[in-house]
Amino acid sequence: MITIHAVGDLVLEREDARSLLAPAADTLRGADLVIGQLEIPHVHDGVVQTTDVPAVPGPPSALDALADAGFGILTLAGNHVYDFGAEGMRETVRHCHDRGLRTVGTGETIDDAFEPEIVEVAGTRIAVLSVNCVGPRESWATTLKPGAAYVEVVTHYEPRGANPGGPPRIHAFAEASSLRRFVAAVTDAAARADAVIVALHKGLVHVPVDIAAYEREIAHAAVDAGATAVIGHHAHIFKGVEVYRGRPILHGLGNFATITSALSAASGDAPERTAWARERRRVFGFEPDPAMPEYPFHPESRHTAIAVLSVDAGRVEASLIPCWIDDEARPVPVARSERGGEVAAYLQRITSEAGFDTELRWNGDRLVVRTKED
Repeated sequence: MITIHAVGDLVLEREDARSLLAPAADTLRGADLVIGQLEIPHVHDGVVQTTDVPAVPGPPSALDALADAGFGILTLAGNHVYDFGAEGMRETVRHCHDRGLRTVGTGETIDDAFEPEIVEVAGTRIAVLSVNCVGPRESWATTLKPGAAYVEVVTHYEPRGANPGGPPRIHAFAEASSLRRFVAAVTDAAARADAVIVALHKGLVHVPVDIAAYEREIAHAAVDAGATAVIGHHAHIFKGVEVYRGRPILHGLGNFATITSALSAASGDAPERTAWARERRRVFGFEPDPAMPEYPFHPESRHTAIAVLSVDAGRVEASLIPCWIDDEARPVPVARSERGGEVAAYLQRITSEAGFDTELRWNGDRLVVRTKED
């Protein structure tokens, strides 16, 4: 049996990020393979190439902390990977590789971007795919352009009753041809490896509980095509845990080591960031904790976890190591403590409220993922 640890978003805007990962590093290193989502480009300099609000680039030296904490594969397909264009994407990959960190999800063409990263661990071949489901379009790779692997998601707004201009009913679903390409990539990876982990950049940001229809559609398609497990990130808040056809789908692993100034409007900042900080408060209805200026996220996002995937001869068992984002924005494993009980209760509640029949049961210091029938 091999053990894989997976975590959500990594946003490291510090020259030395070791202190952020220090409380969790020993736990992470206990796995045979550690996977994390590198949310922002890490470049020395960069020219903004996105019409969206760009990330603040992370210093390349911050990646040393990930290598020290035992990370093996970083998934890159996401909404910020192309913020500084193709050169910023390539530089990020180069800085990762210089530190022995494998990357997946980007490439010079769409075929390159969909190429899985395959590693052999104790005789077991593990394939990891990384796919962006949230845009923006300029981040997507094509046959002619570098970028990220993606599934295009179509959003349709339907008026509710006799209320023009009012809150609509929202339908979100995968565009058929890009979903077929995704399914083909997962099928191919399953033919080349003993286990396939599919990482999807997806979800409704800063929103507790809610999971859009497209998220289930794409995750289910991955399992149908041969995925051993599906892990999600992007929403910056933990989402529910589903078991589909006996395979775990972790719809959103939330924040892990995540500090940023990009979501707060500082004096003299770019007008785009100022406008977004104001709009974010209106749309998502929460105020960041002023005592944590580097952590401008929903207060419930401090409940998080390390996902544990135990793979043996094609079978997989999922469990969670509960963590709490402390006052220094560090993810701290909290085990079966009073704080651990609070995190466990939260994860179970959001899973149940999302409509999943999954139960999270303590086994030692971990929450084992089970369906109610198990």
